[in-house]
Amino acid sequence: HIARKVAEDIYKTKKQGGKIILVGGPAIVHTGAADAVAQLIRSGYINALLAGNALAVHDIEYSTLGTSLGMNVHDGTLAIRGHRNHMQAINSVFKAGSIENMVKNGKLTKGIMYECVKNKVPFVLAGSLRDDGPLPDVITDVSIAQQKYKEVLKGASMVIMVSTMLHSIATGNMLPADVKVIVVDINQPTVTKLMDRGTWQALGIVSDVGAFLPMVAHEIKKLAK
Repeated sequence: HIARKVAEDIYKTKKQGGKIILVGGPAIVHTGAADAVAQLIRSGYINALLAGNALAVHDIEYSTLGTSLGMNVHDGTLAIRGHRNHMQAINSVFKAGSIENMVKNGKLTKGIMYECVKNKVPFVLAGSLRDDGPLPDVITDVSIAQQKYKEVLKGASMVIMVSTMLHSIATGNMLPADVKVIVVDINQPTVTKLMDRGTWQALGIVSDVGAFLPMVAHEIKKLAK
């Protein structure tokens, strides 16, 4: 059972005082795995989050409006006028000034970004050309974003890359070969590309993150009992 194996790896790394980094894409939210990731952060299994604008926007839309790109996450139906929700989520962050402020003033009360702020888990959001917004927390200068990624990755013992080709390959290029890397993506070429670009030590899992991450979180919960 591969989810149990990954859960055991995460649990063991944490027990040994290792540093675990999550590199995540917006599909985490879109497929319904956000609650599982929020739970992992809350339980102290994730020490830092590396992502782009989209993960934060999707997460905040889901946490405040229950949708991801206007789709009701819990049942996959489309919300009425839901296409506006994406922009509404972005605007609500701008109104607060930052994600942290949004948590402080009680406008954001759950989700991945909320747990990061609440549990003082550092996050770096790196900008890209097609971002909506982008959120005030996003670092739009690529070389500065890369520098911040590197700072967070220092001393990492394990990096879990989930459903983002862009940020996974970028992160892979910054890592020494002795860091344990787990890549989960439904798109098989993503896994192959990462390996081909020099991150040969990666364990590639071709799976739907919406099914896989909740299983991992569940297995960790069982181990922690």
